[in-house]
Amino acid sequence: MVSSISQLEIVIASGKGGVGKSTLASSLAILLAKKYYLIAVDADAEAPNLHIALGIDEWDIVEPYIEGRIAYINRDKCTDCGLCADACQFGAIEVRNGKYYVNKWICEGCYTCSFVCPVKAIFFERDIVAGHIYVKEKTIYGFPLVSSEITPGRPNSGKLVTEAKNKAKKIMGSKKGLILVDAAAGIGCQVISSIAGAHAVILVAEPTPSSLNDLKRIHKLAKHFGIPSMLVINKADISEKYREKILEYARRENIDYLGDIPYDENVPRSINTMKPLLEAYPDTEASKAIRRIAEKLVKIIDNISEWRLKHLPAKIEPFIPIIIKPGNNIVK
Repeated sequence: MVSSISQLEIVIASGKGGVGKSTLASSLAILLAKKYYLIAVDADAEAPNLHIALGIDEWDIVEPYIEGRIAYINRDKCTDCGLCADACQFGAIEVRNGKYYVNKWICEGCYTCSFVCPVKAIFFERDIVAGHIYVKEKTIYGFPLVSSEITPGRPNSGKLVTEAKNKAKKIMGSKKGLILVDAAAGIGCQVISSIAGAHAVILVAEPTPSSLNDLKRIHKLAKHFGIPSMLVINKADISEKYREKILEYARRENIDYLGDIPYDENVPRSINTMKPLLEAYPDTEASKAIRRIAEKLVKIIDNISEWRLKHLPAKIEPFIPIIIKPGNNIVK
């Protein structure tokens, strides 16, 4: 049982890549699966890698994800006037030997080209295989993994992430348990889909200026959804100055601090062996730190309702993206 919430969803996220998010996610999944019924979800549809960390090289279920449309030009009707190319904001209309064609890898299916075509020569191929959802019904560590991967060039990776999460919920059914989501880096549509509807977010940062800045961005996104946050500082010993700056931010923002993980050169070695750090090098200081983090996380999960009340954001903040216009003028 997972506290007073029968199906708990926790997302591991970071404002930037390379901070050890998937390393932490794979090890936490192993540890938490010993206490709870757990399903792991790799929510990075553009570059999924959690299955690599968990040693998975084949899947039990592969389902196509059907979504979107791609324009194509009927050459029998086209007069090669070029209006479609002028109108396409994605640059998906190409000229080959003086004739116009749609580059299917770039086309977003937005209809603009068809609106301006004077001879109605543009049609759309629908029900495109835009990606796939993968399921390992039982990893060697005893829990299922749901992953997904967008087809190169297709839009709406956020929708695919939502489908992957829904697949995990369908597998869980009426069982009580934990869905642990490994989000993509950054604050894009994939991350928005990962965080939306979650009960808590674990933010992973490293003590560097860029990571501190990106931590603030991802936390702002969590606050937008009214989701309470926890913090893990990875490679914590590389800069005490920025470690303290991150801790100051966490205290100011009421982010629950789970702990530090020291820098460990065995991390890339564990990835090469397709094993989580915890399994490949169980006696390192980093592995010991992850175990301590898991122990604290268990206490939070077992009292999740009370913890959420204590760490809910003080207010729901609007998430207003920064728009960079031509000429490098930055406006909000």
